[in-house]
Amino acid sequence: MGLSRRTLIGSVAAGTALAAVSPRDLMPGGSASAAAASPPGDVVGKITVGYQGWFSCPGDGAPIGGWWHWSRDRFQPPSPANTTIVSWPDMREYTHGYTTAYPALGNGQPAQLFSSYDQQTVDTHFRWMRDHGCDTAALQRFNPFGDEGPTRDAMTVKVRDAAERHGRKFYVMYDVTGWTSMQSQIKEDWTNRMSAHTASPAYARQNGRPVVCIWGFGFNDDGRPFAPAPCLDVVQWFKARGCYVIGGVPTYWRQGINDSRPGFSEVYHAFNMISPWMVGRTGTLEGLDWFHTNVNTPDLADCAAHGIDYQPCVMPGDLSAGHRRHGDFYWRHLYNMIRLGSQGLYVSMFDEYNEGNQIAKTTETQATTPAGVGIRSLDEDGTFCSADYYLRITADGGRMLKGQLALTPVRPTPPVVGTPPPPGGNLAAGRPTSASSQNGAFTAGNAVDGDRFSYWESTNGVLPQWWQVDLGTAHPVSRLVLALPNGWEARTQTVSVQGSADGTTFTTLAAPTGVRFDPATGNTATVTVPTTTARYVRVTVTGNTGWPSAQLAQVEVYATTSTPPPPPTWPGVGRPRRAATPRGTSAGTSSTVTPTATGRASVARSRSGCRSTSAPPRRSAGWCSVCRPRRPGRRGPRPWPSRPAPTAPPGARSSPRPVGSSTPPPATRWASPSPRPRRGTSGSRSPATPGGPPGSSPDSRCTPPDRSRARCRWSRARPGAPPAHPVVSRAGPVGAPGRRARRRGGGRW
Repeated sequence: MGLSRRTLIGSVAAGTALAAVSPRDLMPGGSASAAAASPPGDVVGKITVGYQGWFSCPGDGAPIGGWWHWSRDRFQPPSPANTTIVSWPDMREYTHGYTTAYPALGNGQPAQLFSSYDQQTVDTHFRWMRDHGCDTAALQRFNPFGDEGPTRDAMTVKVRDAAERHGRKFYVMYDVTGWTSMQSQIKEDWTNRMSAHTASPAYARQNGRPVVCIWGFGFNDDGRPFAPAPCLDVVQWFKARGCYVIGGVPTYWRQGINDSRPGFSEVYHAFNMISPWMVGRTGTLEGLDWFHTNVNTPDLADCAAHGIDYQPCVMPGDLSAGHRRHGDFYWRHLYNMIRLGSQGLYVSMFDEYNEGNQIAKTTETQATTPAGVGIRSLDEDGTFCSADYYLRITADGGRMLKGQLALTPVRPTPPVVGTPPPPGGNLAAGRPTSASSQNGAFTAGNAVDGDRFSYWESTNGVLPQWWQVDLGTAHPVSRLVLALPNGWEARTQTVSVQGSADGTTFTTLAAPTGVRFDPATGNTATVTVPTTTARYVRVTVTGNTGWPSAQLAQVEVYATTSTPPPPPTWPGVGRPRRAATPRGTSAGTSSTVTPTATGRASVARSRSGCRSTSAPPRRSAGWCSVCRPRRPGRRGPRPWPSRPAPTAPPGARSSPRPVGSSTPPPATRWASPSPRPRRGTSGSRSPATPGGPPGSSPDSRCTPPDRSRARCRWSRARPGAPPAHPVVSRAGPVGAPGRRARRRGGGRW
């Protein structure tokens, strides 16, 4: 089909990339995309970012209280055993920092987090949006009739103030996950609370009408069991009140398969704009290309035929799963959706540190990330990226969408502006390794892959054994952080450290000493050595009380750098805030090994505030209002349903070996192309679709989505604890290659 006059005029007026490229660049076979059903506005021709604004900390004044969305049990501080965190924010621009029970950062400073309830936090985020071309923020709003309601109401006011102050637009994005009385209550909430905010000059409008988004209609899972009729009623109710209504719909909405219930076509086509979910669907460039050809292209054609605007979801990639490829994944997704001719883009997410798909500023290196807990920084693949890198990519993507930058598949955004700073983080991350021996698949490289569930293990029954890393160039090495998987039983390994400039002649940096690994302290230990210039660092193990071999899940190496800045101080107090100690318990300790004057090392103890627990970290856990741990004066959680244990695909990585076991247990974590099952997927499957993205399996294509804004997530079973409550979340592992799928921000998987 040729480029019509309407398409050309509409594209130029909207300022989209259609004005900058030929029709043949936009669609296979040289056909141009259909024009937008709507002229440019606050969502058409614009970059919209999903904004959670759902983090709170004790003392911030939030009505909900506790560490909302930072901790699995929000009434205890975040720690490796009580967390929902998979990425760590860059804290340098926040006035307030709240000290957690995580180990200290790699630079020795306390591990602190921000609160969204602080107005300065919201202002900082909207300033970043202004400076990086994020036009509109979609404020996530879950069921406000529970205990979260007052906090979410207050956050709406804070977001409105920040949007007005920084010249950004915002709109309300309802998520109906787990909202059983949605049909009546969503109307009540809009009438009595949210509609008042449309009077703000910052409230987004499209076609002269206030924008509202409803996310979750038609998803094929138990968290959104609604029939088509009540959903259609809600859409028509909002439209009758003069709203421009966006539908956050399943990936396969058009076909009514996989993550979409059948029979919802009339509901989907009642929306003014359709925004299909994509988080968790793929983690590879090939997968993005597959979706562009087989899903997005026919989606856009369907929308054009029905006069509906198309706003696909784009994502930077899951940092914790290694999907980002220092920006190439995000740029490919932006490029694919812009060359398609999309009317607008929805970025998921701005501040989703729970999922690892945030574009907000993130720690650059392990120097500003809690040591030894396996949280990846932006340099996780060896490329230094500035904290604002993904904001800068978003800015360039917005310019390309608006025709201010020529359409290009080559990422124009450098990972850092200017000269990268000298190494200050974990020097061993991703570096070449070797070892005296290995036991099967438990290779030396597992100790530098950033994954605490993988580990190096030497041949059994033969000690001593050594493990070695090549730092690439000589550094003034002063400290090592050693770790084992969090859920392993306590043990002591006799460890010494050697260094070398050439890999042949080694000198002793730390003489043999017993290093204690205890689940109460996250199974981490710090070994401090006299500052020595070395390129090769070797760890030798001569004894292990837990298993007859050498075992290391993580080895981090740090160099002496300039004196770090003093820890942030609490305004009005002039001293750092202390980590809260769980009521009724004593603070935990973490091991630190320091050489004495005789050259031998001694073990010291430092407080970390962690509870003692042998449970592995439930990185993907987040409690919803119905399954939150019991609190005095509250009802207990609802009964836990039974669920079969997860199974691993062929070639999966084994779980940590427990003490006393002769064989490794069945794998529950893996790194295969088939994504991990999600919380809320009861095991039922939708009919399979022929074909699928590269590397996907029929099961991964047919798994219902797991995107619950109610905050429950699939996780490894905790010993002695009931299985997780199956509230589904937004970004289900539907039809895409990638290591595993993860929860979407806001509860969307």
